[in-house]
Amino acid sequence: MRLVLAAMLLLLTTLGQAQGLSVPDGGGFGAGPAEVEFLPVEEAYQLEIEVLDQQGLRLYWQIADDYYLYQHRFAFSLQDSSGQALELNTELPPALARTDEYFGEVQVYYQQADVELRPSQVPADGPAVLSVTSQGCADAGLCYPPQKQRFAVDFKAGTVSAIMPGAADSSSPVVGADAGAALLYMLVLAFIGGTILNLMPCVFPILSLKVLSFARSTDHDRHLHSWVYAAGVISSFVLVAAALIFLQQAGRAVGWGFQLQSPGFVIALAYLFVAMGLSLSGLVEFGGSLMNTGSGLAAKNGLGGSYFTGVLAVVVASPCTAPFMGTALGFAATQPPQVALLVFAALGAGMAAPLMLFSYSGAARKWMPAPGPWMETLKQLLAFPLYGTAIWLLWVAGRQTGVNTMAVALGGALMLALALWLWRQGGWRRGLAAGFVLVAVAMGSWRGLDENGTHAAQLADGKVPWSERQLADLRAAGRPVFVDVTADWCITCIANEVTVLNSDEVNEAFASNGVVYMIADWTNYNPDIARFLERHGRSGIPLYLLYPPDPRADPVKLPQILSKNAVLQALSDISGKTREIARMISENPSTIPSG
Repeated sequence: MRLVLAAMLLLLTTLGQAQGLSVPDGGGFGAGPAEVEFLPVEEAYQLEIEVLDQQGLRLYWQIADDYYLYQHRFAFSLQDSSGQALELNTELPPALARTDEYFGEVQVYYQQADVELRPSQVPADGPAVLSVTSQGCADAGLCYPPQKQRFAVDFKAGTVSAIMPGAADSSSPVVGADAGAALLYMLVLAFIGGTILNLMPCVFPILSLKVLSFARSTDHDRHLHSWVYAAGVISSFVLVAAALIFLQQAGRAVGWGFQLQSPGFVIALAYLFVAMGLSLSGLVEFGGSLMNTGSGLAAKNGLGGSYFTGVLAVVVASPCTAPFMGTALGFAATQPPQVALLVFAALGAGMAAPLMLFSYSGAARKWMPAPGPWMETLKQLLAFPLYGTAIWLLWVAGRQTGVNTMAVALGGALMLALALWLWRQGGWRRGLAAGFVLVAVAMGSWRGLDENGTHAAQLADGKVPWSERQLADLRAAGRPVFVDVTADWCITCIANEVTVLNSDEVNEAFASNGVVYMIADWTNYNPDIARFLERHGRSGIPLYLLYPPDPRADPVKLPQILSKNAVLQALSDISGKTREIARMISENPSTIPSG
């Protein structure tokens, strides 16, 4: 059986290199010749801001040699201390014409860019918050994601200070806040988000099986195995973070759940769920070395099983995003590697905390019924959610590629089941079982002629595909827009769509407010969507943004776990603005700014 498990783990690590996990070696976003060392974005484009006569602002970029900034990617907004948006008059210097591979005919700045901003009125009380968005590229081929910076501006004192990235989602950021306090706050958010992950449908069966293993254990065994399990969870999260950091520093725009954008990894994960389900159904007994069900908690295999269960919990958690996770992961994406790794470690600690509680708390264990035959029955019952998860993952692979690839992957799952059955027979049949595992691996890595799927063509009526250009056009026309960044492999996204976004009540509210529903589908890797997420302080999905009709206004960011009331309230808040903008357009279209 160890040979079968080793082959399955090899499949998980090797098949993930298809599509979205490979680092491009030239041409597209984030790509560049391997011998070129690109500057960090803050060194390539150094921004200084000064207050001009307490009435205006001067923004001066010093641009490194062989780097440039796009004129059309500049965006500026100013809010007073109460959060009220202030109108800005922008004076841009002349720029150079360039034919760009990303945006076509554009105007760009080399060496420097000197921009002047004049607010319609100077805030009377408290510091104002200036948001500055810019984007640039290097001549050698690297195009940076859009960079959003925020500053506290005191016009009376004539001072400008940067707002730390950790306060990006705060409506009233604390200027000059201690970095240690902000980091502690993000670690707490990550810990809470990791704890909530245990309630997600992709993780709960794994935790349930581990808790069952405590029913007939001694205190020493429970404590030891809970710590080993926690080590498996935390080290796995740190490993995922290290992979994210490596890919991002190599120029790849990736985020949480990036591995599920690879059909190979999705198929491998489906195979793992099939094998786990067959084990719980009794076709083959993995024993303490895999799931640690029952009483086999002693000795070496039991400890190895606890560690692997922690790794497994992290793997199956990847389709999920819990509340508080988005803010913490968005913060981690803006920090140095050591800080990002610390945030992910806190996420893992939170995920391991409930099991630690069951291990040490007798009161928590009292909620468990007495050991007995029910444990075997429950174990077999828990196999069916695993089978259902495998079916869903194979459907995701079909959406990413096509029905031919999905059918072959289903055949691979059949070969895997046959291999597990043969392994149980023992003797020479185990050699045959290893051969069938290799056949399953080959079938799981097969790609047919239907590589791209048809997801984009299957949007429901009234929904349009997302693009930066179309979003900008709709906003310039004064249309309210709802952007849903989703993926077929995102369980949280699917739950929100079924319970909230596709409900009649919400659809009617969208229609009555004239809201355009845009879907940004991140099922397969898309660097434009990755940059869009980063610009809004997110490293994973779901992301829900409701843009008011005023093209100057910032979007409303909705929570990751949606409720009908939250969506309807956000729509109600913009409905008055929608009617006002519509009236202005009908009376004088030129009054609506084009930015």
